[in-house]
Amino acid sequence: MSTSTPSPEVEEARALIHQAEKICVFTGAGISTDSGIPDFRGPQGLWTKDPEAEKMATLQYYMADPDVRRRSWQMKRQQAEATLKPNAGHRALLALEQQGRLHTLVTQNVDGLHHDAGSDPDRIVEIHGTLREAVCMECDDRGPMQATLDRVRAGEEDPACLRCGGILKSATISFGQGLVARDLARAEIAARECDLMLTVGTTLGVYPIAGIVPIAHERGAGVIILNSGATEMDALAQVRLSGSISEILPQIVQ
Repeated sequence: MSTSTPSPEVEEARALIHQAEKICVFTGAGISTDSGIPDFRGPQGLWTKDPEAEKMATLQYYMADPDVRRRSWQMKRQQAEATLKPNAGHRALLALEQQGRLHTLVTQNVDGLHHDAGSDPDRIVEIHGTLREAVCMECDDRGPMQATLDRVRAGEEDPACLRCGGILKSATISFGQGLVARDLARAEIAARECDLMLTVGTTLGVYPIAGIVPIAHERGAGVIILNSGATEMDALAQVRLSGSISEILPQIVQ
């Protein structure tokens, strides 16, 4: 552990957190990069290195093109075989919850690592869904992703719904697909009720969910932004932190 003196920004963020009673945390891909999950649009991002991969996350292409679906299932099979674990950033948010300060944890991530870290599922809003379930786009039947991936491993390149024969997809929100209204409502309520908004590892450029930050700001909540690069809402931040999330986040919640 580093014994260097904390920066003024870290000290200020720590003070804001210790004064807060209802913190809404908003996480993006950046919190999971130290767990071995690449972000999407960063220098080493999945879509930066392979622009065609973005089609797999676009509903129009996924539904219309069997080749896109086959590639998507193979990628999910490979991802599932990797051993991914929560990092110090995820565990820091669990510590925040254990302090009794966490109101709601809104995440854009679909990796389930907040759950693996031990965060209370009732406090988590997975605004973009989850990779841990598969859903039929026709009848909405859902089941564990692992069961569908077992079929892929057995040779099914584009597994269909066992109930109705419809197209299966991970239970994630793709481009061109609407958010779950209940989840968006929960996130907006948390933004109105919190006294501090802490955003972690997101550029705050994906709407409508990024709108929870100005909602919290307008209602008088403090805003802390922690991200490796600039965000679209840096001007709203009382404290702006840049650097390794898995190093800085534990410092500010300790």
